[in-house]
Amino acid sequence: MSAPPEDNALPPGTTGVVAVDLDRLAANWRALSNLVGPADCAAVVKADAYGLGADRCIPALARAGCRSFFVATTAEAMEARRLAPDAAIYVLDGLLPGSAPALAAIGAVPVLSSLLEIRACAEFARTTKAKPAVALHVCSGLNRLGLSAGDVEVLSLAPEQLSGLDVSLVMSHLASADAVDDPMNAAQLKAFERLRSLLPAARASLAASDGMMLGPAYHYDLARPGYALYGGQPSRTLRAPVEPVVSVYARILQIRDVPTGASVGYSGIWRAERPSRIATIAAGYADGVPRIATGGPVRVDGVNYPVVGRIAMDQMVIDLGPLNVSAGGRSVLGAEAVLFGNGDDGGPTAEDWARAAGTNNYEIVARISPRVPRRYINEELPRDESRP
Repeated sequence: MSAPPEDNALPPGTTGVVAVDLDRLAANWRALSNLVGPADCAAVVKADAYGLGADRCIPALARAGCRSFFVATTAEAMEARRLAPDAAIYVLDGLLPGSAPALAAIGAVPVLSSLLEIRACAEFARTTKAKPAVALHVCSGLNRLGLSAGDVEVLSLAPEQLSGLDVSLVMSHLASADAVDDPMNAAQLKAFERLRSLLPAARASLAASDGMMLGPAYHYDLARPGYALYGGQPSRTLRAPVEPVVSVYARILQIRDVPTGASVGYSGIWRAERPSRIATIAAGYADGVPRIATGGPVRVDGVNYPVVGRIAMDQMVIDLGPLNVSAGGRSVLGAEAVLFGNGDDGGPTAEDWARAAGTNNYEIVARISPRVPRRYINEELPRDESRP
């Protein structure tokens, strides 16, 4: 597991740190690009690059060769355009009311999911005498966003509704791609084929991180990994060719001994079954740790210990074991505990925390609070042209 930057020390005055390895991020994108070739490989950088810092991750991905980025909102599109001036920027939330001028000004491509959006975009095109690039999102079975089969048939019978628009991409999203043998994958593939055949010829995109593992039939012209870029394993059974990018560390605030029967934390949901040594860690649900993740693993001095008691806003407690068991020579005030990292040495991973919280690994990474400082490893800083 990678150590936190600066000789294993947490930044002064902080309770923890999120270490982000930008070299690994770039290497992951290249590996995924090779996986789906000859299709192109985009990067999903919504939600501040899954909470890891779009201002650092987008330039690193652009330097690696990424030329297409997917974001969720207009504000994210504006930030992505600033960081990647020549890239294609797709906006997954589509054409929100009043957003057309801002998207057109930066050349971002709204992903349209309804006939109402298409008509609004066409009206904007007429009034501005422009032909904006758009992507069309068709619903192949996820039933979240997307043009329904009926909507697509309406467009096929009245193609003039799209005549003022440059349809550059037709896309959909898989519901169960993390389960390779789920029959819904093949059903959605078939539905996507049928629906895109009724629309103007354009590049196609179906696979996100987990869909990329289903094979070439799902890759089409453009794959759009998100979680896998940051080192996560999206499939339940197939390993993506990526390595973890992020490790999360928090300080030990206090170590104390408690007698048999002593309760720990709010509501006393855990009581010591024997004289125990416990450690209070400076991380809680305000830092992004799920409140229900009692039992989640924390690593101290090379040993994994369970979270006990209720996780609080700023703190959680781990059970270091019976009093006659050493918890490690460095388990002292201010030392670091590992919440999750790459797991190479048996340490905890985001997947471990997801199991403890009954959620998915995507949420564990994306919910890390901004109040935990980010430290960037192997960052290539822009060159100062004024210096020799």
